[in-house]
Amino acid sequence: MSAPPLPKALAFDVFGTVVDWRTSVTRESASFLAAIGRGDIDAAAFADAWRAQYIAAMIGMRKSGRAFEVLDVLHREMLEAALRERDVDPAGLDEDLLADWNRAWHRLDPWPDTVAGLTRLKTRLPIVTLSNGNIALLLAMARRAGLPWDAILGAEVSGFYKPDRQAYLRTAEVLGIAPGELCLVAAHHGDLAAARACGLMTAYVDRPDEYGGAPAPDAHHAQTWEWSATSLTELADMLGC
Repeated sequence: MSAPPLPKALAFDVFGTVVDWRTSVTRESASFLAAIGRGDIDAAAFADAWRAQYIAAMIGMRKSGRAFEVLDVLHREMLEAALRERDVDPAGLDEDLLADWNRAWHRLDPWPDTVAGLTRLKTRLPIVTLSNGNIALLLAMARRAGLPWDAILGAEVSGFYKPDRQAYLRTAEVLGIAPGELCLVAAHHGDLAAARACGLMTAYVDRPDEYGGAPAPDAHHAQTWEWSATSLTELADMLGC
């Protein structure tokens, strides 16, 4: 088969694709759990429980008709819920501590290949975020981790969260290109399937350690994507960067 044409821009999922959220949030949570005298709580399990609410929160907000809220707000609600599940009353904790704990998502480490891969990819194509993260979160993350985005587009740009089709279509619109000229780069088959349904091109990057080696929850959405790589540097090789 002949290679697909190059897109006009690459849009990246961030959590799990570009950054290692689980290792980072586990490390941060271990410190905060110790600070509140609950070092007995498994920090990795806590990170998983915090993240596990993510999809339900996205779907629940859409179904309930709740007005759009940025991810920082939703992350805080999920943090408090995870604490209550472990018999910790967030109302009894210091507000500054909780706010800083919530900003753990601003301080996620990149995967080892991320910065080199993004740097190479942007020599040939514009690279932007297509994330459910909000702009303040993504900006802080990029500055800390050295992520060389051409543009940071938070969920505020569309006012919708993936996998809502407007999240994908609005990104193409603000870039001034057709959906079929935009390629989503993601480690999540469900995200890619939703993007493809909107006419976007797709590039899969395998991140087997995203869930600590556990199977990805959306593996059943796997398809044959336009590109499939084991790292962003390998994707750069495929795209001639």
